[in-house]
Amino acid sequence: MALYSEKVMDHFTHPRNVGIIEDADGVGEIGNAKCGDIMKMYLKVEDNVITDVKFETFGCGSAIATSSMATEMIKGKSIDEALRLTNKAVAEALDGLPAHKMHCSVLAEEAIKAAVKDYYDRNGIAYDKRQFPDEDCPHCHE
Repeated sequence: MALYSEKVMDHFTHPRNVGIIEDADGVGEIGNAKCGDIMKMYLKVEDNVITDVKFETFGCGSAIATSSMATEMIKGKSIDEALRLTNKAVAEALDGLPAHKMHCSVLAEEAIKAAVKDYYDRNGIAYDKRQFPDEDCPHCHE
């Protein structure tokens, strides 16, 4: 059996939604250069719907693939739907990840949440702080 699924390899070699949204409504960055994986997500939101999403990722193939898949999974969805996206759902959509790479899917989930939090902060929207990760990479402290 191959270490990576065909979907992981496809999203790594042909990532979707790569880039920057200059006038983003929300931007979230998760990770740590020491750890080796940094994800930055950009959201464009209209009427509570994510109309565009882009990412920049510095990291391994799994980090790029999970970023790409996560953006595909939230584009066109409501903010609430995006907040319900789990790292497990991202990994499953990629037909699995090796156990030692699951932290990449966690970073993708957390980068989305960080971008939504930034959107809420910019727009004075109240939220439950427990919904959002700390802005530090927990994987880097293992």
